[in-house]
Amino acid sequence: MPPTDGEAERKIIPQAVIKRLSLYSRILQDLELENVEKISSADLGRRLGFNSAQVRKDLACFGQFGVPGFGYYVSDLRKNLRSILGKDRTVRVILIGVGNLGSALISYHGFTKQGFKMMWGFEAQPEAATQRVRSEVPIYHVDELESKIQGESVDIAVLAVPATEIQSIAERVVAAGVKAILNFVPARIEVPEEVQVRYVDLALELESLSYYVR
Repeated sequence: MPPTDGEAERKIIPQAVIKRLSLYSRILQDLELENVEKISSADLGRRLGFNSAQVRKDLACFGQFGVPGFGYYVSDLRKNLRSILGKDRTVRVILIGVGNLGSALISYHGFTKQGFKMMWGFEAQPEAATQRVRSEVPIYHVDELESKIQGESVDIAVLAVPATEIQSIAERVVAAGVKAILNFVPARIEVPEEVQVRYVDLALELESLSYYVR
């Protein structure tokens, strides 16, 4: 059973473990669609290139979910992982910067399937951005950022703005009460310790892959 009384929340869980939980959840979702009832740690790990010990160790950070000699009930494990990841509710997301990359992000319908609601986009030229993207998500002028967030529950801000603006935009979303930022800009930002920041540097990822295709 999952831990109680905030036990898991008091632990310091490595970021790599949280990322693997998301991968496990994605595999379990596919298995549910295939009407698969149970899966072993070995099979779950094999599908992702991990060993069974890694799977058991990751899940043990949050409690005991499996049945010895049987494995895991797919639906039950996925439900527990969604709860741990905070995806048993709708996660509300905003996007600041609807340029080339931002246009692709705001138009991507896969977020909805995974429990994320893209609420609004913000851009210095909202009219042009609205005409450019294929999305029903409303796009507002970046000057309206604080007024739109005020009184609303926004979980994550996705930043895809020019590097020269990234720090000031980050400070604005933090001041408005947002506690998590996904930064697509190749520049570090300074935020309070309680604010979670994740960086996605596409050029860096491509560069690391280029090593393997020399």
